[in-house]
Amino acid sequence: MENKLLFQPGKIGNAHLKNRLVLPAMGSGFAEANGDAGDKIIRYYEERARGGCGLIITEICRVDDEHGVGMPNQMALTKLHHVYALENLVEAVHKHGSKVFVQLHHPGRQTKSYMMDGRDVVAPSAIPCQVTQEMPRALTTEECKALVKKFVTSAKYAQMAGADGVELHAAHGYMLNQFLSPHTNKRTDEYGGSFEKRLRFITEIILGIKSVCPGFPISVRLSADEFVEDGNHLPEVVEIAKALEKLGVDSLNISCGTYESGLTIIEPYSIPEGWKGYLAQTIKQAVSIPVIAVNNIKRPAVAEKMLEEGVCDFIASARGQLVDAEFGNKAFEGRDEDIRKCIGCLYCFKEIGALHRLKCAINPRLGRENIYQDLNPCGEGRKVVVIGGGPAGMEAAITLADRKYAVTLYEKREALGGALTMASMANHKDLIREYRDYLIRQVEKRDIEVVLNHEATLEDVQAQEPYAVFLAHGGQPMVFPIPGSEAMDTLVWDRILREGIKPEKKKILVIGGGVTGLEVAELLSEEGLGNQVKVVEMKGEVADSVYPSVKYKLVEALTKNQVDILVNKKLVAMEAGQAEIEDVETGDKTKLDCDLVVYATGVRGQTDLVDEYNKHFNRVFACGDINKAGSILEATGQAYESAMALV
Repeated sequence: MENKLLFQPGKIGNAHLKNRLVLPAMGSGFAEANGDAGDKIIRYYEERARGGCGLIITEICRVDDEHGVGMPNQMALTKLHHVYALENLVEAVHKHGSKVFVQLHHPGRQTKSYMMDGRDVVAPSAIPCQVTQEMPRALTTEECKALVKKFVTSAKYAQMAGADGVELHAAHGYMLNQFLSPHTNKRTDEYGGSFEKRLRFITEIILGIKSVCPGFPISVRLSADEFVEDGNHLPEVVEIAKALEKLGVDSLNISCGTYESGLTIIEPYSIPEGWKGYLAQTIKQAVSIPVIAVNNIKRPAVAEKMLEEGVCDFIASARGQLVDAEFGNKAFEGRDEDIRKCIGCLYCFKEIGALHRLKCAINPRLGRENIYQDLNPCGEGRKVVVIGGGPAGMEAAITLADRKYAVTLYEKREALGGALTMASMANHKDLIREYRDYLIRQVEKRDIEVVLNHEATLEDVQAQEPYAVFLAHGGQPMVFPIPGSEAMDTLVWDRILREGIKPEKKKILVIGGGVTGLEVAELLSEEGLGNQVKVVEMKGEVADSVYPSVKYKLVEALTKNQVDILVNKKLVAMEAGQAEIEDVETGDKTKLDCDLVVYATGVRGQTDLVDEYNKHFNRVFACGDINKAGSILEATGQAYESAMALV
């Protein structure tokens, strides 16, 4: 479609922006250990600027080294050497016609003392966050005033580095949000109590920046609703927005939620795009300054609709541009179908939460733009065979074709897709289906020979005398031998997803409480089928490999469908009409009435096949589940790395 409004120029303060597309701040872990903007983070932002983004707002930038550490390898603006490093970042973004705002941040109570070498976690009041679960020390009045100066100093450093503005992070439950909210601010001095006093801290920061950086644009990020019982809700935040406009703020960046209502900040795949548009629209109607807003945007068409409906003035899409750095250019050219869209798996946040650097399940270049700057198209038409048309096989084939190798891609089934086809059959998996279709389109657009309905043999491959072979067969579903299984009806999870099998009016045990098991259980427990479904998991919790909000939504759906989840249990025996379950901690055994057992116990690799190919070819690369069961990230990452390593 034609995205007219998205690519109209805009203005925030005196910063002229080439379009309405914004990359909002998202912690990356790509900065240097001392807080400098080094080559890794510069290349990361530069690629999004080159990709067509109008305004880049940097990740959370530390203003206080003593109590303000928000994550490892976080950007900082606390020392003069940070200015020189930031200047390099700004120049890299500017050369592509994009602008840079630096987001100034202090986590307040939403951090851990181990992040700061054991120093105190501090906050407006001594109220612990339910997520980080560490009691903060309340700031003294003098410390509040000193912290105001630190924000102002960092803003001056940003201006010195050539940035086009700053953003104050007063959302998501961080320090500035904590001062604004009655949920976290119980102070009785000049920085707490009434609405005006809760606003004093950010007011002094804004006035201080305007004093030392005249004409320098200031944006403020706000949670339009904290979604906590005694916090700020939309009516109160509208009044905050009006007050900020009177102070001379140049734009408002609207989000919602805090750590304690994190599902509203970081939406999994089951939550639709644009669901919180009403928040930004209400604030936009109350102020005259520009409003930036996040809305879980993955598709340019949704962004365009938001602008058409007056939800906001600028579209902020973080994960959309993490997954595809060319999001802006492709949308501008009307190539929406060529955009690799976020699948909402939240692997990015899972990695950040584990104190790792930012990663994406389906963009293996993310954070490695400085490593993979050049495709090195050295293939010279040499023959490469790729076996397996799932995500790993297609990623390898696409990358190899772009590097000028002559690729033949074998798939034993009637269509490409592999594990993605099965995954897309679960509920709310439209984004997985779109990712599969995106990969298929990219294969079709390249000079790749695709052979369907043919399970390639060693002899087939030998006959082609290939320069290299890529094995992406996938794994084999694991089914463990259980005494008495011959007396019970059994199915393996992949048949339910691949063939759409949906038995009715059965008592069903799903063995395995990973994501696949839960998704299968959700399908089998749908209203109208009349099944009674139980999930049996050996571990102490289900779906322990995914981000908490993804798990939350899955368990919520199963609870609604009246599915029983049995943890610390394993299947030990079967007989006609019954299954025996053993508690792994106590050894106690229980018999359950059962008509059908569904195995969802994962997959195993096929390393014997890899060993066989290594006997016959000099260059063999194994990608994805053929090595061992893993995630889409591991499959696509191994495929991309291997395809780039071939010379």
